[in-house]
Amino acid sequence: MSQLTVLRAVDYPRMPWKNGGGSTEEITRDAGVGLDGFGWRLSIADIAESGGFSSFNGYQRIITVLHGAGMTLQVDGSMTRPLRPFDPFAFSGESQVSCTLLDGDIRDFNLIYAPTRYSARLQWIDIQQPLRLFSSANTVLLFSAGEALSATVGERQTEVLGKHDCLHLEANQGLLEIVLQASAGRCCLIELTTIPA
Repeated sequence: MSQLTVLRAVDYPRMPWKNGGGSTEEITRDAGVGLDGFGWRLSIADIAESGGFSSFNGYQRIITVLHGAGMTLQVDGSMTRPLRPFDPFAFSGESQVSCTLLDGDIRDFNLIYAPTRYSARLQWIDIQQPLRLFSSANTVLLFSAGEALSATVGERQTEVLGKHDCLHLEANQGLLEIVLQASAGRCCLIELTTIPA
């Protein structure tokens, strides 16, 4: 039986970075405590100055700037393109990574997952009119970057997500219908499927 939870931004716990250089609001995860034991984790980080990223061996990371001018990353000695808001970028958690802010503080959105345990798909969606999607992923996460996003998942009641709220559906089996509506909004749809052992 699948389980749906609506997570509100005001309730996200704040925890220190692994390297001690800042803090993160944790949205949700599959398991574990602190910075250990999870197979996937979703979070928001505030970056006030340029500097190094924590290392997460055995994980894949996808990062997206939510607010601010953006940043560039240096990943294992190579410079990325300028990463502006809602332009996601993927890199290995094992890489040596540092960021250079383009013009002041930023806030970013992070998916980190173990590719040996999960396959992942992340996409940012602009909603200009009602949108109908289908997913067969085991875990479906819907993160709202706008003020009022209406989401109807399967036969459940419609949920309204505020800015940075997140809908988390776990243990999905079969093909799931998702209907999204907003006057004008943007959201991130993340689909995670367990890789059989």
